[in-house]
Amino acid sequence: MIEIGKVNFLEVLRQVDHGMYLDGEELGEILLPTKYIPRDAQTGDILNVFIYHDSDGRIIATTIEPLAQVGDFAYLKVVSLSSFGAFLDWGLPKDLLVPFREQKERMREGQSYVVHVYLDRQSRRIVASSKLNKFTSKDTKGRFKAGMQVELLICNRSDMGFNAIIENCCWGLLYHNEIFRGLQEGQKLTGYISSIRDDGKIDLTLQKPGYKKVSSLSEHIVDILKENNGFMAVTDKSDPQLIYNLFGMSKKNYKKSVGALYKKNRISIENDGIRLIK
Repeated sequence: MIEIGKVNFLEVLRQVDHGMYLDGEELGEILLPTKYIPRDAQTGDILNVFIYHDSDGRIIATTIEPLAQVGDFAYLKVVSLSSFGAFLDWGLPKDLLVPFREQKERMREGQSYVVHVYLDRQSRRIVASSKLNKFTSKDTKGRFKAGMQVELLICNRSDMGFNAIIENCCWGLLYHNEIFRGLQEGQKLTGYISSIRDDGKIDLTLQKPGYKKVSSLSEHIVDILKENNGFMAVTDKSDPQLIYNLFGMSKKNYKKSVGALYKKNRISIENDGIRLIK
């Protein structure tokens, strides 16, 4: 079945002056304009193409892969505004519309937003929405487990931390004390499932579980020491907030990581701080 708004593998039926017609099955023949035809493509070849509507509303194919497909969450920039809504740059000649009714807050030209790309049931056109809760799944049972590595899309900051979309489907939360690097809206990165609460909500971490987590945090401390000439005036009696401000981790994780480095003879623990052993 051919899917509008996604990459499909279609057979070349025939070539004409303005391009190639592809077998769109139930959608009929779909034009691939000349400028998108791969070199040496011939009748009978199977091409990897993205299917969408052009400015005139016709179904058309392109070999350009957009920044997001139908079903994806993505961080896209507003390039223009109109009486219909905001238009986003998604890597194709025709910009992607976010109707006013699908804007969580009124969008501004030049700013970027996390949106969900979907096929509107009424118009059958590809559009986007910043009302993300409409498209995230609340059914997390059996889908994830503690310690699992997952791909994250950072969405927004809250009092507790950062909300992130997990594997393009569900919400998760990164607590402030689990973050030891700068995060930005729209950033994609690898994380881990820390725990799944009784209500199905998911807590996340950016560090590998268990020993691997300590190892990762230890390397972060080493990097901070290198940036500060090999010495930091921090001891086991230092205020937890100071440790978090300097290293971006809880005092508990800091002490575990420092202990691991000390055992490996990579640092010395002095009365007034820790020093990197060269």
